[in-house]
Amino acid sequence: MKFIPITASAGITGFESPASDYLQLPLSLDELLVEHPSATFIGKADGHSMEGVGIFNGDILIVDRHVTVKDADVIVANFNGEFICKILNISERLLVSANAQYESIVINEDDHFTIEGVVIRSIRCHRVSHLLESNI
Repeated sequence: MKFIPITASAGITGFESPASDYLQLPLSLDELLVEHPSATFIGKADGHSMEGVGIFNGDILIVDRHVTVKDADVIVANFNGEFICKILNISERLLVSANAQYESIVINEDDHFTIEGVVIRSIRCHRVSHLLESNI
């Protein structure tokens, strides 16, 4: 993969082509984004409850099942048969939203709750990908 080192900000009206100075990175996107390939899956965010941590509706989530879950991790879990993405508060047994419009969810003993993995990366697509729309 070729890496073009540019910093762009709104309002730039003209600048040299950054392609003239590029660096060859010894990485692929897979290597950059996925640390444990056999324990990683990709999901798609649905809703607005995690916008406070930069996860927006339609974003792609890279979820790692290998990493140890820590307090305040963003996780994907199965909660009573529904897959959800929330911040885990271990000591208070809460699933916390990152948007004040959504209440936290208490994890009770009667609930079916399993952590599927930790969200280690999220990706925002700025154009619709027909591959992603049909497969995720």
